[in-house]
Amino acid sequence: MKNQFLLNILLAIAWMLLTGELTVENFIEGLIIGYLILWISKSALGGTKYFKKIPKAIGFFFYFIKELIVANLKVAFDIVTPKDYMQPGIIAVPLDAETDMEITLLANLITLTPGSLSLDVSRDKKTLYVHSLYIEDADELRKIIKQGLERKLLEVLR
Repeated sequence: MKNQFLLNILLAIAWMLLTGELTVENFIEGLIIGYLILWISKSALGGTKYFKKIPKAIGFFFYFIKELIVANLKVAFDIVTPKDYMQPGIIAVPLDAETDMEITLLANLITLTPGSLSLDVSRDKKTLYVHSLYIEDADELRKIIKQGLERKLLEVLR
């Protein structure tokens, strides 16, 4: 998969050099064209894992952007209204993520989302402690993290 990704980047760079435009838009265009070329020639190059991961990565990107917007709106609404809707607390989230990279990415994505903060990981790396400003139901928040962010992240990484 790594070789196909690097080949895709090389094709995008070649596209930029051939067109003579060194812009971000042209690079993205080259990535798309390179992806299509690799997809057409996948039987000759072998391996289809790369072609399954890209749509999942794009889906994850849009899922995270949606979660980011929703969290921003929730915090902004709480700030501009006179009533305080916050119910802060700390929850323990059991982890399916196993490697340091998976745990670190999950923790950082949680921290990037307004209203939540990853605090610590247990010594056995099986539990992530998360502080949230809005804990109406701890089990529901755990479920959102596990079935949403963690599951989708692991689909992209594994």
